[in-house]
Amino acid sequence: MGSTIVSSHIGSVDQKILWEALWVRVRIETLLVIWRRLDDVPLDDVRPWSYGVAKRCLANQRRGNMRRLRLVSRVSTTAATNAQREEPSVDDSDHPELSIAVAELDESDRELVRLWAWEQLQPREIALVLDTTANAVSLRLSRAKKKLAMSIERQNRERAGHVVFGHRKEIGS
Repeated sequence: MGSTIVSSHIGSVDQKILWEALWVRVRIETLLVIWRRLDDVPLDDVRPWSYGVAKRCLANQRRGNMRRLRLVSRVSTTAATNAQREEPSVDDSDHPELSIAVAELDESDRELVRLWAWEQLQPREIALVLDTTANAVSLRLSRAKKKLAMSIERQNRERAGHVVFGHRKEIGS
């Protein structure tokens, strides 16, 4: 009986939404809703009920398309802004200890630090990127900063034997 109701009204649904560019998606979604709610389909007024389902499915598709368009617009605007902004870089000649410290981090911590330092994202934004909570990001970021600080401090201690009164002693002297 359910397949008879669905098949007898496919034509009705098609006539209602044929003019829309998304008719295939809307048709599939409409039929899926009708099938799922087969027990709710009024047997005496199937066609108007099906039109109502199709109308709501079409509205959902339109809203989804608008969200996607806004997202594309926002991403393109952000990409243009980021392209104009000069990306900070770690130059080995300026900060060799920082480069070494970052390289010593594991890959997940390096990604976290890059998102925070170079991309200048907040923990809540990083949480979206990494699919975790802002609290977890804050905790991991704090630990990564401590690892960086400890690595830089260790490197400075190792070089301390070559420092006299705040000036570097030339190794060949």
